[in-house]
Amino acid sequence: MIRIEIIANHSVEENILEALVSENAGKYFTKYPSIFGVGSTGPRMGDAVWPEENFALVIWCEEEEARAIERAVSSVKEKFPGEGIKIFSLSALAGQAPAPASVPAAAPPPAPPPVKIHLGPVGENI
Repeated sequence: MIRIEIIANHSVEENILEALVSENAGKYFTKYPSIFGVGSTGPRMGDAVWPEENFALVIWCEEEEARAIERAVSSVKEKFPGEGIKIFSLSALAGQAPAPASVPAAAPPPAPPPVKIHLGPVGENI
């Protein structure tokens, strides 16, 4: 199994989905409709300063479908070279589901320094 992640500007979302349909690929996906970040084409923060937003598709598939997805995304990238379209893939071990990422236990916080309390008038040692 291969995990494909497609991250792109909202302006090309329909183009990517149509290209996937034309390649008969990416039929089953998870969509993150609004994501923010900074990539090689600049910030996408969805605010007044950087108003654009990205979206992401995550698709688990076999190798043949992954190649079709890559063709679909490449065709859109050719039409819109400045729109910040990225595709990433990760392979799972054959016959095994991907192992969940292990989260190391957090180290306990350091002990606070001892507190000195002064109860008398200023300058008086107790």
